[in-house]
Amino acid sequence: MWPAFDRTTVRRLLRWAGSGVAFMAVSSASLYALVDLLGVPVPIATLVTAEVCTLLRFLVNHYWVFGQRRPSWRQCAEYHLATAGGFITWWTISNALALLGVHYIMAGLLAVPFSAVVNLLSSFLWVWGKQRLHR
Repeated sequence: MWPAFDRTTVRRLLRWAGSGVAFMAVSSASLYALVDLLGVPVPIATLVTAEVCTLLRFLVNHYWVFGQRRPSWRQCAEYHLATAGGFITWWTISNALALLGVHYIMAGLLAVPFSAVVNLLSSFLWVWGKQRLHR
């Protein structure tokens, strides 16, 4: 069940959204560095970028968004599974748009909203939703 929209939940939603916007910038910078500076092919660069950002965002969500301590490998694995659908959606759309001629950074940005809903629901309802979040 979705947690009540009390102050804590609203604060978590805002922090979750803020970290998402920040990671759009991190993803774009990573893609630029990998593709333009290092010459990595776009499909590989998007894969590397997604994994690095997933690991970093897990830690940001764990500590800053949900105020939890001591992340576990299990939670990290659950977060990876929970975001897999969002990742597949993002990776497919960003690469399809790039193949259609959209600049790879713009393609990556345009693909984000499609994966955001999956990631939001999985974060709030599964990975951190199992714990009592109203402390």
